[in-house]
Amino acid sequence: MTNDQKDPLFVLVKSLSKSEKRQFKVYVGRLGVNTDSKFLALFNHLDKSDALDENLIVSKKIVTKQQLSNLKAHLYKQILVSLRLSPLHKNIRSQIREQLDFASILYHKGLYKQSLKILEKAKILAKENEEHNIAYEIVEFEKIIETQYITRSINNRADELTVEAKILSVKNVLTSKLSNLSLQLYGLMLKSGYVRNDKEHRIVTKYFNSKLPKYEWTMLGFREKLWLYKAHLWYSFIVQDFLSCYKYSKKWITLFYEHPKMIIQNPVFFLRGNHYLLESLYLIKDKTQLKLRLEEFEKTIAEPTFPKDDNIEVLSFQFVYNNKLNVHFLEGSFDEGEYLVEDILKEISGFKNRIDDHHIMVFYYKIGCLYFGMSNHKKCIEYLAKIINNKSLKMREDLMCFSRVLSLVAHYEAGMDYHLESQLKETYRFLIKMDDLHEVQKEMIKFLRNLGDIFPHEIKSEFKKLHMRLKQYEDHPYEKRAFLYLDILSWLESNIEGRPVADIIKEKAKGLVR
Repeated sequence: MTNDQKDPLFVLVKSLSKSEKRQFKVYVGRLGVNTDSKFLALFNHLDKSDALDENLIVSKKIVTKQQLSNLKAHLYKQILVSLRLSPLHKNIRSQIREQLDFASILYHKGLYKQSLKILEKAKILAKENEEHNIAYEIVEFEKIIETQYITRSINNRADELTVEAKILSVKNVLTSKLSNLSLQLYGLMLKSGYVRNDKEHRIVTKYFNSKLPKYEWTMLGFREKLWLYKAHLWYSFIVQDFLSCYKYSKKWITLFYEHPKMIIQNPVFFLRGNHYLLESLYLIKDKTQLKLRLEEFEKTIAEPTFPKDDNIEVLSFQFVYNNKLNVHFLEGSFDEGEYLVEDILKEISGFKNRIDDHHIMVFYYKIGCLYFGMSNHKKCIEYLAKIINNKSLKMREDLMCFSRVLSLVAHYEAGMDYHLESQLKETYRFLIKMDDLHEVQKEMIKFLRNLGDIFPHEIKSEFKKLHMRLKQYEDHPYEKRAFLYLDILSWLESNIEGRPVADIIKEKAKGLVR
């Protein structure tokens, strides 16, 4: 039996909407011979099935076992062709590509003049929408045709095409360098998280400056500016310069509002820019702006004119719910945020084939933090265990580290300290192996390890001592990241004062209104 959750064909069929399924059947039924075809029979079977059972497909005599692999590949291709023809999946990029295909057909029929006419229109459309890669491809095609279709203006035309190709080439090289830098920094952020010391800060800064291409501002169009802002944003995240994160994410969004048609053309980049702006506001603890911007963001993506597709639906869910949780963390309104958990788990289940493990684990960590703030420590442990026990998670080592530290604290608070010593040793070994042992973590583990030797009447005094030792790291350039994942100081204050941690955070939140 095939693993249906990993089988590309099964996942694709199950992702189709009712209208897409209807269009596919219309598409394959255009020729009478297709109505009884094997690939349509396979499609109908998969559409009605809850799982992909290859033995059942063979037993139903839809296809022989030897032919099944080829039939699945053929059906997969036919579904993609059908989707490509759908108006729902048409955009400027696909329209330009379609015109390029038409021009190629005309060229091969020897109809050079007609081909050039279509290419000229496609090139104008590409330039207007800053699709410089396709525009360059069109110019190169025009150059090929011009060598075969001689006109009286060939000399001027040759110079014109040469200049166009050079300008587009320069733009494409710059865009490529900026997008490469942005992607490499993003990968570094996912793998290792924030810089941990001066040495790492120098390495990242040197790398960023050496890879940042030289440019003239007047040469930058929408795409070049977008990748430039993204590169600066990821550098700022890695070095924990959160004010700069806010600065460049705001520039990112402002760029879209200066070019409103690009929101329709590049909705995913618009969504991501808004998410990073919201996350930056959370990191600088600007609760008022965070709530305001989140409300504006939700209104924008709910507008009928905003693009809609499966990818946008998934990303909108991730970004909105991540930031809704962040609002409750800043406010200390953990109980009020519990309703989000059911919605999040429902959406994760519905999007299980379209959300990667990393983003699911981020949700689990935040849900764990939500329950910790509610003093529901057993639920907190339950969600953190999903991260700790995930052996396939290769990204965000810092997420794994802090999940383990928070789990230790939750076990202590829940009174589940009968295995605390072994957990402490395991966590310590893990942190040493990951080379991620910070002063805040050292102090936390040392404190928890010594709990067994502290008399009950001394516990409050020990909490106060730990609070004093950790307070000095609250604004430390590298240690402060520990407080981004867990408000340890508020937890200590709640133990010292004998009050819920949510009440402590709520009182602090009153001072965060700007």
